[in-house]
Amino acid sequence: MTQILEVPNEEEVSLFMEILRICIAGGKEVHETVMSNIMNLAVAFSNYVEEVLVKREELLQYAQAAIKGLKINVGLARIDAEACSLKEKLGEMKALQNSSTQGHEDFFQKQTTAMIEALKEALGLVRLYSRLEALLLKKKTLSNGDTPQLHAEKVDKLKVLSESLSNSTSKAEKRILEQRVQKEEAVSFRIAKANEVSQQEKELEAAIQELEKQKDELEAELKKVNASLIAARVRLRNAREEREHFDDASNQILLQLTSKEEEISRSIASCRVEADVVNAWIHFLEDTWFLQTTFHEQKEKQVNGELERYGEYFVNLVTHLLSAYKEQLRPSISRIRQLVESLSSSERSGETAKDESQKAPNQRRNLEEEYLNLESKFVSTFSVVGSMKTQIYSPNEGTYRKKDERLKELFDDLESIREEFESMERPTLELENPILNSHSPSTPKSQKSPWSRLKSSLNKKDQKKLKFELEQDEDEESLDYETDEIVEWEYDAFEKDLKPTN
Repeated sequence: MTQILEVPNEEEVSLFMEILRICIAGGKEVHETVMSNIMNLAVAFSNYVEEVLVKREELLQYAQAAIKGLKINVGLARIDAEACSLKEKLGEMKALQNSSTQGHEDFFQKQTTAMIEALKEALGLVRLYSRLEALLLKKKTLSNGDTPQLHAEKVDKLKVLSESLSNSTSKAEKRILEQRVQKEEAVSFRIAKANEVSQQEKELEAAIQELEKQKDELEAELKKVNASLIAARVRLRNAREEREHFDDASNQILLQLTSKEEEISRSIASCRVEADVVNAWIHFLEDTWFLQTTFHEQKEKQVNGELERYGEYFVNLVTHLLSAYKEQLRPSISRIRQLVESLSSSERSGETAKDESQKAPNQRRNLEEEYLNLESKFVSTFSVVGSMKTQIYSPNEGTYRKKDERLKELFDDLESIREEFESMERPTLELENPILNSHSPSTPKSQKSPWSRLKSSLNKKDQKKLKFELEQDEDEESLDYETDEIVEWEYDAFEKDLKPTN
């Protein structure tokens, strides 16, 4: 603002250019344009002394708001830095994902803990994509300076004030012309009146001279002539007094008209100076707004391109994971069906099965452990698939999702596998209820729903470990941005699936 209030010298201009380079977005051309506009404002402001319609403080506020729109946004730089970090992590995880594709064939051959770790890695990749989308959306909404509506209101207001000042100047000039005509008429009337009075004076003086001659010649008529002389002198005195009064009144009128003309001339000069200042402000605001809108359009175009690119990669990643899950779960359905039949037949055999179990005590225990491992793998995999489906079909506003029939088919196939798995009647396991089975062998089977039985089948040790790690990740995530609420459904789904039934 000090650069506008007082025209800067060369040293101040160079210092201010350095400040613009640090604080204002854009290159050297943008900085030189802003500095040139500020110099123009300072020159116009130096002649702006007397305010008529526009306040000096208001014009300075407009200029300050326009400069604010060009300032570098610290939040935008922070978002770019974090987005760059996320992109690097995504690149690393993508490389790891490609290298571990062959390992998915042996996915269900490993221990339960290793399988859960692989699922956690997939969830971490999904969370990184969600975080990147949230950052890009927040970057898209960041903006400095005035809104388009507020900028248009300011420019319209200044244009209206400029037009009002021009109209006031025209009206004042018309008034000066009218008063000049009145002044000329008054002067003409004064001259005519003075000529008339002068003529009367000449006539009276001639009459007096004639009477004085008659006084000498006509002593007899002395009284009559003296009376006439006195009357003529009285008339002469009255005429002169009348002329003096008229001259005084005429002089006062001329002085008033002259003072009004000077006042109107000063008003015209002030209006013209202020109109020049307003026009300079309009040009400055329009230039800064053009720079601001250009920068905003470039930023929005860049963000939309990144959203589209990473959204497509996210869909491809989910398609790849679902294909791997389908290939791994489909063969396991027949195996878990065999285990259910084996455990059910062993349970129906009664005392005979009990005698045989004494001969082979570990056979049923091995079958139950294998069944529990497969069941926990199914539950964890279906939970991850549900989380992926929620993220795919419930995207945030502004995110990009490529329509893929293959992805829909994979979700439908996994849903059919889940329904087939839930339709199986879960056998009673001695590992889960050892005391109950030992004292009440004839107790009927549990009437829990298939999905409730699935939830209760995970080992308690694996449940506690996975739940603790997911809650710890969720606590760290909630400290960054409010927009990370997008991924909260992942942890809720896992906690519901892993919570054992009473």
